[in-house]
Amino acid sequence: MWGKSYCARTKVLHNGRAPRGALLVSPYKTEAPGSLKSSSRDSVKRVSLPSSSRISAKLGVKMHRTTRSPMMQTLVNSGMGIAPFFKVTVFEQEHFQGKCQEFTSECCNIHECGLDIIRSIRVESGAWVGFEHHDFQGQQFILERGEYPHWDAYSGSLSYHVERLMSLRPIYCASHMSSRMMIFERENFMGRSVELCDDYPSLQAMGWSMPEVGSMHVQCGAFVCYQFPGYRGQQYIMECERHSGDYQHWKNWGSHCQTPQIQSIRRIQH
Repeated sequence: MWGKSYCARTKVLHNGRAPRGALLVSPYKTEAPGSLKSSSRDSVKRVSLPSSSRISAKLGVKMHRTTRSPMMQTLVNSGMGIAPFFKVTVFEQEHFQGKCQEFTSECCNIHECGLDIIRSIRVESGAWVGFEHHDFQGQQFILERGEYPHWDAYSGSLSYHVERLMSLRPIYCASHMSSRMMIFERENFMGRSVELCDDYPSLQAMGWSMPEVGSMHVQCGAFVCYQFPGYRGQQYIMECERHSGDYQHWKNWGSHCQTPQIQSIRRIQH
């Protein structure tokens, strides 16, 4: 069951946003996602929960598993900002060795782009998602700005080992500061729902009472959902621009999805 200490009425900040790290818990709903915006703030209950940073520390999770390249760090430190375009360089050998290819848009098959295999990746701008098979099928790998010298750096401790990345594309809607989604207990947006706008290394530790999620509606931005706590296991990229943000069934999460188990979720950085 959900946490017992609900606030009967909760103050809403002047900008209309909830405090970071809080889950917004709605009563049982049967409405479609399109009606979420029209719901009154007074009908939404907020649970007093620990911050995501405290849960991360308890689980020993590091939020940034990748490192910025010297060029990107220089841009950040100098206040110049990051170029608004998307750019990634992939290499056939580990540690950025061997034949390489630069991409600024999607590639549905690396063989058609002159590569046999991808063993290391350098993301210089934007957020990307890689796929196990061509045509954006199979396991998904979130690729945020930084360096991935070998497969283990971006695999996310997958349940089964597969050193293969055959296609990739940008995540155009990624927005770390303005990402918001609803998760539902059951399929077709039924049952109890929760609004997420932060990073959650353990959904159960922060108030979600079950290891599964039935359906999702991404209102804005993009999230990466993980099978296990601590951002481990299978990865599922949820975007507001895909399926109009509506994921009515766990089978919509990707061709590799075989279970509705979701135990950690975070916003995608760009």
